[in-house]
Amino acid sequence: MLPRTLTKGFDKGRLRRLLAFLFMALAIPTAVLIWQAYSQLKWEAFHQYRGIAEGLANRIDSDLIARLEVAEARSFADYTFLVVAGDQKLNFVQRSPLSAFPVSQDMHGVIGFFQVGTEGEFSTPLLPQGNADPATFGISAEEYEQRTRVAQEIREILSDNRLVQHQPVGLRRGVASLPASPADEPTERVEAEEEADGVEGRQRRLPESVALDSNDGVLVGDKDAVDRLYAAPEEAKPKQNEVYSQAVFDQLNAPKKSADAQYRAGGLGGETLGGTLESKERVNALGKVADLKLDAELQRKSELAEKSRDDGAFRDEEQLASPGRMKRREQIALPESEPPVMTAVARSPAANLSTTSDLRISTFESEVDPLEFSQLDSGHFVLFRKVWREGTRYIQGILLSPRAFAAGVVDTGFYETGLSAMSNLIVAYRDDIIISLSGSHYPDYTAASFDGALLYRSPLSAPFNGLELIFSINGLPPGPGATVLGWVTLVLAIVFLGGFYTLYRLGVSQINLARQQQDFVSAVSHELKTPLTSIRMYGEMLKEGWAEPAKQQQYYEFIHDESERLTRLISNVLQLAKITRNEPQFDLTSVTVSELMSQIESKISSQVQRAGFELDFQQDDQANNTTISIDGDCFAQIIINLVDNAIKFSKDADNKRIEISSRVRGDNKIVFAVRDFGPGVAKDQMKKIFQLFYRSESELTRETVGTGIGLAIVHQLSQAMNGKVDVINTEPGAEFRVSFPVVSPIG
Repeated sequence: MLPRTLTKGFDKGRLRRLLAFLFMALAIPTAVLIWQAYSQLKWEAFHQYRGIAEGLANRIDSDLIARLEVAEARSFADYTFLVVAGDQKLNFVQRSPLSAFPVSQDMHGVIGFFQVGTEGEFSTPLLPQGNADPATFGISAEEYEQRTRVAQEIREILSDNRLVQHQPVGLRRGVASLPASPADEPTERVEAEEEADGVEGRQRRLPESVALDSNDGVLVGDKDAVDRLYAAPEEAKPKQNEVYSQAVFDQLNAPKKSADAQYRAGGLGGETLGGTLESKERVNALGKVADLKLDAELQRKSELAEKSRDDGAFRDEEQLASPGRMKRREQIALPESEPPVMTAVARSPAANLSTTSDLRISTFESEVDPLEFSQLDSGHFVLFRKVWREGTRYIQGILLSPRAFAAGVVDTGFYETGLSAMSNLIVAYRDDIIISLSGSHYPDYTAASFDGALLYRSPLSAPFNGLELIFSINGLPPGPGATVLGWVTLVLAIVFLGGFYTLYRLGVSQINLARQQQDFVSAVSHELKTPLTSIRMYGEMLKEGWAEPAKQQQYYEFIHDESERLTRLISNVLQLAKITRNEPQFDLTSVTVSELMSQIESKISSQVQRAGFELDFQQDDQANNTTISIDGDCFAQIIINLVDNAIKFSKDADNKRIEISSRVRGDNKIVFAVRDFGPGVAKDQMKKIFQLFYRSESELTRETVGTGIGLAIVHQLSQAMNGKVDVINTEPGAEFRVSFPVVSPIG
């Protein structure tokens, strides 16, 4: 219960402010708790998907290591076109596994395999050494031309990065194509023209001393002229001070400052290191990792990413060799020369190509370093290793397409997991973005706070530790907990809003009730005081004999009328008290409508006549014979209150008449109507006038008497006896209708 000082003068404005304060006092802590719960669910979802990303990164790493083991297991001899197979005493050779075409895919995105000699001389297992006829090894002219194109592509990439000498791959017998020339147009265009021109077109571009055999496409004629066509262009030959080959391989994974020091010391030419000394952007990079602007706070919370940053993913050469990846020694056997031309052409790479005892086999020991991984200035990846053979160092490696390599590493695994529905995956090499896989954008409660944030970041194992997998969030899907919490939030919001609205309505009704009670007390005081004053005044006049004999009868009538008025007022107040305490007692009896109307006429006729009104009863014969179950006294009080209300509000009417009627309605009900010819009832008050203590006029300005409980009692008594009361405007006046169900069928 609120203190009296707080409730005193309490109005709607103070009620709204009080409820608003209570609402905020409950809503703010609840909102904070819900927000904390959402944040917890958010971080649970974050760490759940971070675990998935970590598992995917581990699977990708394991796949690369497995492929790396296959590549590292390759023998030194596998990088040549022919290898000795089986027991060396049998002296037979076969094509190397790396000579297969299309190129063997030890790694994703393999362009081809290569070997670089001490002076930068280039070779590839795709092509046989020397001038051996490709048909001898089961290679058709068309296939050999394709092999040559791949070899040229590998040679051009390596030479552009200063890794081999600038010499084109020499043509072999049986290839219907021309050697490159400084004056020639780009290779692809020349090859296209040659393909269109055929043999005759190519013959027209040859010198007069050289001819093109129409059967097998071999160049024939003057030996010096043929040699000049097969030889490398003058401008492609090495310059005196230009450094090629293996020195550059040593610098691919060297720290930048050590390469700079060597450059300042004059150890290498400035052009040799290319992008190592010049911080130029990779030609195939999609951007920089630093430009992604990943969320710093979430990045700090990513433990592995933080550790990677602290350790330095590609700090020095020590990380290029992980435990277990050590140098190894192997015994190698190689043929000293190409096998002689064979009478039977072997078509399978695994088929034996020679079993003659004339073929000499050399056996030697080689020392093989672990494979290293780097990126060239052209953007291509390279896996290479250093091999020592009898004191001579060779470089053997695999050239990789960066996009194909990165896509092959992550594409399938990424889209097969739930990560593709909420994150993007970026593959970067030393801060250069190589490939970016975009997942679906999931619009959800976490999207605003996590969009573009770092989910997981990790470098791969050596030698791929220059590569990083970066998972960034574009929207976390809600989990089951978030759905439940959402429904709880909705229910709490409905309860809070509905509950406080209900409290406000109850408070307003109590304020209105208190105000109406105050008006009721004021009205009752007025209603009691006026008749008591009149009764006392006329009683004293009669007692003292001041009234003339002619006036005495009139004074007696005034006293009687006022006492009747007091009786009705007290009866209404007592009835209201019973209804308020839920203690109404009714004596329902079956009675005919004609009997009820007779009782009512005797009780109200004198009241109506003394008020100066004419009473008109309109009875229906069918209704008079109808029986209803009703309490006679309560029914009389209903009609008396309606008549009293009609007299009060139509006292200034031109037609001072009260009509009371009864009739049968089609729904098996009897309707009793009380009509006056006054101003009627305003439409906005037709429902309100039956409310307790309601008055259409202010207590300070009202001109009619009454307490505001008469029509409320009519309404409640009618409902208690299974009836219903209503009012309509009849122009002029208003008609109050009270209906009750019929007990016996209407006959």
